Amino acid sequence: MALSAAALALVGCASFGTREQPPASVWSGRLALSIAATPGQPARGFTASFELRGEPARGELSLSGPLGAQALRVSWAPGRYELDTGSGPQAYPSIDSLMQAGVGESLPLPALFDWLQGRAWPDAPHSPLPDGFAQLGWRLDTQQLGEGWVRAQRDAGQPHAHSPALSLRIRLQQRPAPDTPPPAR
Repeated sequence: MALSAAALALVGCASFGTREQPPASVWSGRLALSIAATPGQPARGFTASFELRGEPARGELSLSGPLGAQALRVSWAPGRYELDTGSGPQAYPSIDSLMQAGVGESLPLPALFDWLQGRAWPDAPHSPLPDGFAQLGWRLDTQQLGEGWVRAQRDAGQPHAHSPALSLRIRLQQRPAPDTPPPAR
């Protein structure tokens, strides 16, 4: 349950951008999410393999445990938000309600597609930092993106007064685009 609750922290944004989106993408690798303790709530976190498919407006996030078994799948599209933890999908009226079913912490899912490329999401203001940029209450360190690492920190109190500090570390695996032929041997 802790894995599914923490994984829901990855899908907590209620608004999607209206800009023209690039073709759907596929990202995979490993991620670690650490959630700081708050009054009445101990520190918690998890590590999992992930696969993120789609685009900001519609897609799917799958998380797998250490032995490769799928722990959960979150899918979204305009007007459809579902969580499947292995016993069938559960529908939610919004990404916010889907997130509230978990720990109530958020990582702006629409922005994640740009963040994984080391750039700020164009649908929200950002500020450059010496090691990356700040956006939506997060500080992103993109210095090691060339080696496949993205790190993000959210301070306590962002976006709400009672929100705990979050730390997200992502190790990306390179994947060919779906229509790219495999490399020659």
